[in-house]
Amino acid sequence: MFVSTESLLSVRIGASPPARLDKALARDVPEAAALSRTRLARLIAEGAVSSGGAVLGDPKAKVEEGQVIEIALGPPEVVETVAQSIALDVVYEDAALIVVNKPAGMVVHPAPGSPDGTLVNALLHHCGDSLSGIGGERRPGIVHRIDKETSGLLVVAKSDHAHHALAAQFEKHTAERAYLALCHGVPDGGDPRLKGVKGASFEAGGVLKLQTGLARHRTDRQRQAVTFEGGRHAVTRARVLERFGDAVALIECRLETGRTHQIRVHLAHAGHALVGDPVYGGRRKASPAVIGEGAAEAVNAFPRQALHAAVLGFAHPDDGRALRFEAPLPDDMTALLASLRG
Repeated sequence: MFVSTESLLSVRIGASPPARLDKALARDVPEAAALSRTRLARLIAEGAVSSGGAVLGDPKAKVEEGQVIEIALGPPEVVETVAQSIALDVVYEDAALIVVNKPAGMVVHPAPGSPDGTLVNALLHHCGDSLSGIGGERRPGIVHRIDKETSGLLVVAKSDHAHHALAAQFEKHTAERAYLALCHGVPDGGDPRLKGVKGASFEAGGVLKLQTGLARHRTDRQRQAVTFEGGRHAVTRARVLERFGDAVALIECRLETGRTHQIRVHLAHAGHALVGDPVYGGRRKASPAVIGEGAAEAVNAFPRQALHAAVLGFAHPDDGRALRFEAPLPDDMTALLASLRG
């Protein structure tokens, strides 16, 4: 849980916290607050982190479940991110926010290795200065993210008020998010193997529920891993829409929480890694004997995780009216489905 004003962020430490203040904050500060580990460490060192009026200047300080930590953010820092004229698929826009349909291959925010050509660079050109600067850095309006090679819908805030209001909806899990994906195998309640997967269960209508903790992989910091001790609480629900033998399924995934790589990690944990996933998919291949040579070739050659953010719904931050958007499957996933159906 967190409460934020333009200059103060209050975070309540969750269950089974890490022993150190810096690690507990890295776990419990919501992603919507856009505070990197480096930024958090700097804020601790600057004396901007406190609890009960006492400054917590030691990153190794012990914290307890339920403890409220306050972080004084101060004014946003200026980050040299250039505006670039990059085409955007704008689904909706008003004075408070903009909804875009991000193509696969586009990074959301500049980072080492992707200094430009990102969604933020495009937004700076499209929106000018009418973007919020949350989290102590000028991270224009980014409320939530999707991976570089995942396509689909994102909402971006144009004001601090809109950013806080939208971030609160994502934190309280009231925003609607549905993804379409193609996975290896078919998640089936009758599969005895799935009954032995910790954190997996089935709900009414054959919906697969995956409930675990998620944390950074112990040896590969670019990956996430399922954990049942600590980590961030994560819940994914997956429903089969169409099956292609026992080799591949078209599924709808709905997020109760929104953690980094959540769908990809959860489906891989369940033994149903996404088609084309280079990080969590392993070496799994579709068999021509099951779905035909052409379909198997298309599945095995698919160059990215077959994941698309298809539905996004939330209450407008200014007047509360319900907004809901849908984005059709991109051409590459449409072609892959055609090969499977053919």
